[in-house]
Amino acid sequence: MASEFMLYIRNAGDAKASLTADEHLKFIKQCEVYIEHLKSKGKLIAAQPLLREGCVISRTNNDWHTAIIDPAKEIQVGYYHIQADSVDEAIEIAMQNPEFAFVPSASIEIRPIKTKEAQTNFIYPKGS
Repeated sequence: MASEFMLYIRNAGDAKASLTADEHLKFIKQCEVYIEHLKSKGKLIAAQPLLREGCVISRTNNDWHTAIIDPAKEIQVGYYHIQADSVDEAIEIAMQNPEFAFVPSASIEIRPIKTKEAQTNFIYPKGS
């Protein structure tokens, strides 16, 4: 039975800023091919790029803190929500991501998704 995984795509700063317009278009087209390939194999649940703006909230005791994301640092630039038969297959899928061909600082964090609580049998909702 397949498990679900999140692939978090990370870049150091604006790593794609050095790409020419033609290289950036080639990158986008290769991402589209990658996405279509995953869809055709029944492996893709969702995939979206993220804008470089945003914030992180946290709480210490009863004090809330908001920090603006610094796009000059390493940031998450997108995600893929996939199905794979094992973590090894999820790694294999991640290794084929076009990000690595275009961005030397690219990294992908691979995390299994918990879909059900063992103690309560609560099943977490999925988007449609």
